[in-house]
Amino acid sequence: MQRRFRLRDSRDFDRLKREGRTFSNRGLALSVMPNGLDCNRYGFVAGKRLGNAVARNRVKRRLREAVRELHPRLKPGWDMVFVARTALVGESFAAIRLMVEALVHQARLVDEQKGAE
Repeated sequence: MQRRFRLRDSRDFDRLKREGRTFSNRGLALSVMPNGLDCNRYGFVAGKRLGNAVARNRVKRRLREAVRELHPRLKPGWDMVFVARTALVGESFAAIRLMVEALVHQARLVDEQKGAE
């Protein structure tokens, strides 16, 4: 994922946690908030409860790839933070991609016109 699409500053993560709207399912939580920009920015959180560094990094890599594939179909102008839960560890990439898609649909962030092209 390109650097300009990443949330890196802890203030942004804190702002989303405080003021953002949250959606969740079994394996993920998603916080969203408008950012006033012409592009989306994404952040990924994998806490130590998920396991060792190898497990956390694997989960974050799979989440980033799922979001990268979905990015062209999403409405612009949103900050999104994906928080991994322990149920995500050991899941296949296909299952993770389905969970991510379900959350962005639930948050109504998918641009239906882009999906029809």
